[in-house]
Amino acid sequence: MITLKVNLGERSYPICIGKNLLDRSELLTQHIPGNSALIVSNETVAPLYMNKVEKSLAGLKYKTLVLPDGEKYKNQETLNTIYDCLLSNQFDRNTTLIALGGGVIGDITGFAAATYQRGVHLIQIPTTLLSQVDSSVGGKTAVNHPLGKNMIGAFYQPRAVIADTETLNTLEDRELSAGIAEVIKYGLIRDIEFLEWLEKNIDKLISRNTIALAYAIDRCCKNKADVVAADETEAGQRALLNLGHTFGHAIETGMGYGNWLHGEAVASGMVMAARMSEKLGWIKPTDVDRVIDIVERANLPVKAPEKMTSKRFLEFMAIDKKVSDGVLKLVLLKDIGKAVVTSDYTQEALMETIADSY
Repeated sequence: MITLKVNLGERSYPICIGKNLLDRSELLTQHIPGNSALIVSNETVAPLYMNKVEKSLAGLKYKTLVLPDGEKYKNQETLNTIYDCLLSNQFDRNTTLIALGGGVIGDITGFAAATYQRGVHLIQIPTTLLSQVDSSVGGKTAVNHPLGKNMIGAFYQPRAVIADTETLNTLEDRELSAGIAEVIKYGLIRDIEFLEWLEKNIDKLISRNTIALAYAIDRCCKNKADVVAADETEAGQRALLNLGHTFGHAIETGMGYGNWLHGEAVASGMVMAARMSEKLGWIKPTDVDRVIDIVERANLPVKAPEKMTSKRFLEFMAIDKKVSDGVLKLVLLKDIGKAVVTSDYTQEALMETIADSY
């Protein structure tokens, strides 16, 4: 097992990464300060792993809640289902919410923990590659709104993240590739050595090589932990983690939540960000080719859906969280391995990028 630490003073917490961690009850129970817990999972993950978590909670007052699976259920109605369960079972402020699942379960359970009785304890048990390398770490929690993804949420850190790499064995190939999109992101924004490693080993990730996956998860979490410790509430450099996300969130919202997986939309968005960076003269055409190559090798889309017209892109990008005083900031590449958050671009370059994305 590898243990990393997110350094946030008194709110610091560990990220545990390894095989069969769900069989080690002490990893979970040591981070439950009270005597009650609610495990929140979904219809896909619960039949596979809920029993393992329940065994760890023997002797505690606990309940389980199984939600429908999918991005389209990451909304306020589902959030109220969690509140209903907490209230009807009289869970108090010393209870612990345990998020057992991928990014949707982690985000919505985290937001419930942040807001129920103004904050209860939270533990993340991510079961997808995307959630293990990115969404479970850093305390971003949210639900979607029909007009925009993750527009209603809070920064709320867990007490621990427990990433059992064995759960990736039951992950669908499409979900695995979606997670690799976030893995590639770290190389493009700040870790050129990791990107070079990925270019040599991307096929091993696709084939679920356990050593390669463990290394990638560890490297991504180290990068994420460093960024979060320096900028917890995304006031500065943490926004760099959103490479491809402004374009990608527009695709997710415009296509209907769940039709494009988050990682698929981000992959297309990263290619768009690279193309726009090249149009601004910041990177070379060969750099764009490099981005396209590794995205394609991960079995991810490099083009935007034709349904996403320029008008629809602009409509949904206008309500992105990086809009400030009416100005949209984008995460672009000054070089491969070096990202910037900037509003220093022309509308012409943006429109050309969208037009060239199909």
